[in-house]
Amino acid sequence: MVVSPDYSPAGFLLLLLLLQVSTWYSAASRFSVKGPAEPIMVLLGADATLPCQLSPEQSAAHMHIRWYRNQLSPAVFVYQNGQEQGGEQMLEYRGRTEFVRDSINKGGVALLIQHVRASDHGQYWCHFMDGQSSQEAIVELHVIGLGSAPHVRMMGPEDGGIRVLCSADGWFPKPRVQWSDMMGVNLQSLSEFQTQDEDGLFCVEASLVVTDSSLGNMTCSIQNPLSGQEKASAIFLPEPFFPRMDPWKAALAGTVPVLMLFLLGISYTGWRKHQAKEREVKKKQRESRERDQMRNEKETALKAKEQRKALYLTDWKKAWLYPDWRKEKFLPANVTINQEIHQNNCDPESKENFREETQDLSLSDKRGDCNLITLNQQDFTSGRHYWEVDIKDTDEWTLGIYEKLTGKSGLSTDLQKKKFRVLEKKGCKCRALICGPQDISLKEDLKIEKYPQKIVIFLDYEDKDISFYDMTQGTHIFSFTQESFTGSLYPYFNIKSMEHSPYEQY
Repeated sequence: MVVSPDYSPAGFLLLLLLLQVSTWYSAASRFSVKGPAEPIMVLLGADATLPCQLSPEQSAAHMHIRWYRNQLSPAVFVYQNGQEQGGEQMLEYRGRTEFVRDSINKGGVALLIQHVRASDHGQYWCHFMDGQSSQEAIVELHVIGLGSAPHVRMMGPEDGGIRVLCSADGWFPKPRVQWSDMMGVNLQSLSEFQTQDEDGLFCVEASLVVTDSSLGNMTCSIQNPLSGQEKASAIFLPEPFFPRMDPWKAALAGTVPVLMLFLLGISYTGWRKHQAKEREVKKKQRESRERDQMRNEKETALKAKEQRKALYLTDWKKAWLYPDWRKEKFLPANVTINQEIHQNNCDPESKENFREETQDLSLSDKRGDCNLITLNQQDFTSGRHYWEVDIKDTDEWTLGIYEKLTGKSGLSTDLQKKKFRVLEKKGCKCRALICGPQDISLKEDLKIEKYPQKIVIFLDYEDKDISFYDMTQGTHIFSFTQESFTGSLYPYFNIKSMEHSPYEQY
């Protein structure tokens, strides 16, 4: 049976109405979402606005809107049924987001992220859903962290030049490091290390060995790769600070070629009868000239050394080298080291007996700190002081200072009233420690290629600085800087590491 179409006026009007409703529904369900064409750049700690716009313009008040990162849920922000839905929001965005809906009737919305962090850097998806239809757009957020200005300092002589270190922290994303001389010529870093802290910010440390004494100023620049903004610091390298060739080497290098030419010339002359006599005469003349030359070079080297020393003493706090010259700015401390105990520890035959005796002593008296060094003067409460300790052939030791804490009457033992700032060596490992009554905190693991035989400790009470130098190599080992002293300070030396300390008993 075939049904013929209804061409009556009522049927025609009904068909027209159905076509209009279908056309309206299809138009309403077709839309797209547009985001910014360029990444949004915002400084670390500022507020960022991520906008999205429906096209064509239409109201989005009834729609389900969400911003998300790598997955739809949990999301950065969710808007549904005319209000914020906090149940699906990621923990790190709670309390930091705000929905901007001033233009929502025209399809324009935005997400405000407050106090932007390094972890907020990256892509965001702006997702709109209307019934069964959904569309989304990508919004790129670039977080810019401008950290500290670079800190540039001289580390000491190396490979015929001076090693210069540049360090900075608080940058994001990973910054670029560039060295340049006073003429603007870029130089390649010898080494560069970059690490991230718990907030995701980068700490950078780069070094350079300068062998050309005529370069003068060296500049270290740290640049943000996204914004191009940079911070720079410079350091002046005085020419007298550079290592010089020993006078005897220079004299030898000039004398040997001259002697060879002289002998060759004599061998081809016809004056063989006078050869021995002339050689003696010329030898005496040459020795006289060499003595004069050697004396002049020694005088020149001495003057250069005095000039270098004078420059060092005018700005000695910035140069971590020349411990012998550094002593002139400090007072020698009157200390005594218990040589009997120290030597027993170094003697293989007595070492085992000594270990048993000291172990019994530490077990019987937990309050002792086994300090082998005695201060024969008033305790340190001000000024600059230094003392030396010979640690030759000692495999395990702890060396530094301890502070008698004030206002700690509630502590049960004398040891618990002390705070230690020491270097500790055990086997092939060396580290810097700060040990207080409550804990033992690791400051830094030290990388030392050749362990020192004698160490000098410099204490600057007013500048809150404790520095350790290798007297054999004349190099800097480590410094505790910006320390806060509240009590009296005393030298400390022990032939055990801090893990044997009575602090472990508490």
